[in-house]
Amino acid sequence: MKRREFITLLGGATAWPLAARAQQPAMPVIGFLNGNSSEAGAPLLAEFRRGLNEQRYIEGENVMIEYRWAGGQYDRLPAMAAELVSRQVAVIAAGSPPAARAAKAATSTIPIVFTSGGDAVQLGLVSNLNRPGGNATGISFLIDELSAKRMSLLQDLVPNAGVIALLLNPNFVDFSDQVKGAQDAARSIGLKLEVIGARDEPDIDAAFARVAELRAGALIVTSDPLMLTHRDKIIGQAASHALPAIYNLRAFVTAGGLMSYDASVSDDYRQAGTYVGRILKGEKPGDLPVMQPTRFELAINLKTAKALGVKFSDNLLSLADEVIE
Repeated sequence: MKRREFITLLGGATAWPLAARAQQPAMPVIGFLNGNSSEAGAPLLAEFRRGLNEQRYIEGENVMIEYRWAGGQYDRLPAMAAELVSRQVAVIAAGSPPAARAAKAATSTIPIVFTSGGDAVQLGLVSNLNRPGGNATGISFLIDELSAKRMSLLQDLVPNAGVIALLLNPNFVDFSDQVKGAQDAARSIGLKLEVIGARDEPDIDAAFARVAELRAGALIVTSDPLMLTHRDKIIGQAASHALPAIYNLRAFVTAGGLMSYDASVSDDYRQAGTYVGRILKGEKPGDLPVMQPTRFELAINLKTAKALGVKFSDNLLSLADEVIE
């Protein structure tokens, strides 16, 4: 074989696999839009990936994920959603109502899978829970039912609390629903409720000063990425004021909070990952019903209870899904 023919053959053999690789389909990209900080949202992200894996999608192997974390600063979410749309992601996974609303406002064509408290229809995310239509579906649960249960648990633990404080973020999209749900629950069992707002981290210190002025006997911390992002500060303030508190996530209890009650958020995020995988396989979000949680979790921290001087009844301990000693 002549030298020129050999070089031509060699060059063709090298070019062929490059050309073949170039013809392979591009890896789909998921936009992950979340109101939490990356640190606070890490356990939830792990569950989301687990749901994806169940659909045979593995990050870095056959799917990519672009992350946008707002760290409780909701005004950042619209720009973040617009970035993901301009990136032409295949689907947007939106965690929390503010992220879901931002994604919905940014696109009417890219599929959206949300995890959201509150009424998804009332929030404008879907037109119907069973057949959502449009480009969005996900997991949603009602705030009122959870508020009533948290109030009841707190009353059982601190029956002599004359005033219960409710700490929440007025910038949260379903602020009014959270307030109404808590007020209705307090009224039904004859408790006095004081609503205290915190829009950012500096507001948290002022909120606890207000709690002390009111001589509140217990505290409810609502579902909100701002609260989760600053959970260490909130737990520390509750401890320094010797204030029994109930939270919306188990993550607060594992970090030193007294107790929590909520839908299993880990289940919600795993289901969101499953829905994203199904959409990547070709299913339409409008045909996937909005799911509601079937499992709820009560977590208790006995070490914190001892430090606060409160005692859980044997009955309440028996109902707990997790007891930290």
